[in-house]
Amino acid sequence: MSELVPFLDLYPMTAEVRPAVRYGWDRLLESGQFVGGPSVEHFEQAWASYCGTTEAVGVGNGTDALLLTLIGLGIGRGAEVVVPASTFIATAEAVVLAGATPRFADVSPKTLLLTPETLRAAITPRTQAVIVVHLYGQMPDMTALSRVAHDHGLAVIEDAAQAHGASWHGARAGSIGQAGCFSFYPGKNLGAFGDAGAVVTSDPELAARIRSLREHGRVAGSHYVHGLLGMNSRLDAIQAEVLSAKLPLLDAWAASRREIAGWYRDAFEYTPVRMVEETAGGAGAYHLAVVRVPHRDRVQRKLAEAGVQTGVHYPVPCHLQEPFQRYATGPLPVAEHAAREVLSLPMFPHLAADTVARVCKQLREVLGAEGDESHD
Repeated sequence: MSELVPFLDLYPMTAEVRPAVRYGWDRLLESGQFVGGPSVEHFEQAWASYCGTTEAVGVGNGTDALLLTLIGLGIGRGAEVVVPASTFIATAEAVVLAGATPRFADVSPKTLLLTPETLRAAITPRTQAVIVVHLYGQMPDMTALSRVAHDHGLAVIEDAAQAHGASWHGARAGSIGQAGCFSFYPGKNLGAFGDAGAVVTSDPELAARIRSLREHGRVAGSHYVHGLLGMNSRLDAIQAEVLSAKLPLLDAWAASRREIAGWYRDAFEYTPVRMVEETAGGAGAYHLAVVRVPHRDRVQRKLAEAGVQTGVHYPVPCHLQEPFQRYATGPLPVAEHAAREVLSLPMFPHLAADTVARVCKQLREVLGAEGDESHD
C-alpha cells in the first residue's frame, strides 16, 4: 500500500516554532506567571494589531469567545440571532447558552456561506444579531451583509474560528463586525497546543465587559469585587507564548494554503468534482479544502482504502441536530443537500505538490469507478 496521505500534519509547523516556544516557556518558568501577565498581554496586543482592531481579549476557547461576545452585547433571553445552518455546532450552541434563540438561515450553493438574501429571509422583529460564519476560512460578502444588518438594526458578530488571516477587500476577518471570534484549537491555521480563543473588537467598552466576564465578572483593578455575572474563561500564558511564536509565520502559511487550494482547483477544472467557491472580493485562509462529490461516503471510503485521509465538515446541518430541531422553522435545502456531498481534502501549509497531485489522481480514479458502477 502507498504511503498514507494525512488529512492534517501539525508536526512541520510545530518544528518551525519549536525554538521560539521553548524560549517563551523558559521565560514563563522563571516568572511563574502562568495565568494572565505579560505573555497574554503581548499576544493580545499582537493579535489585535494583526486583525486591524484596537482590542483583543484572550479567552479559553472559540465557543466561549462567541458566548462572551453575545453576553457582552446584552443579547440573551427574548432575542433571536441569525445563524447559518452550515457551520460547526458551537455557533448555534453559544446562542442557546447565552439564553437567546437561533434563527437558522440557508446558504449560497456556491460558497456555502450566508448571503444577504438568506439573512433577510431569516430576520424577524425579535432578531437582534447575526453571526456571520467564515466557513472553511472563506469570507462572504461582508459589505452587503453589513448593509442588511444595519438596515434591520442587527449587531454583526464574525465567527472567524476558521479564518485566521482571511480578508474582505483588504479588511481582516474579525475587524468588520462589532466583534470577531476566534478559536486557536491546535488544528486551526493559528493553533495553540491546547484549547484557546480570542475576541477582537474596536469597541473598548465591549472589550472591557468581556475582560470582566471572562474573570468571574470582576471589577477592573479588584480581585474580590464583582460587577457582572461572569465565568472562568481565560487564555493561559503557556498558550499565549505558543501563539506569539506562531503568529509571525501565519501569513506565509496562509499563502501556502492558497497555493495548495489553487492546485486542487486546477486539477478538478474538467471533472465532476466541484470545489467550494470563494466570494469575489475575499481572500480566503483555506483552513479546509472542501469539494462536493456525488456518493460522498463511498468516495471517502475508497480514498481511505487508497491511503488518502479526508474529513467531512459537516455531515449534519445545525438545524437537523437533535438539540436544535425545535428551533428549525422549515427545510433549508442548500445546506441539507451540501451536507451529503462535502468532502474535505488534505490541507496544511507543508503539503507537497506531488502529494496533492496524488490526492487528485486518486479522487479522479475513484469518481471514474463510481461512474462505471452507476451504469452497471
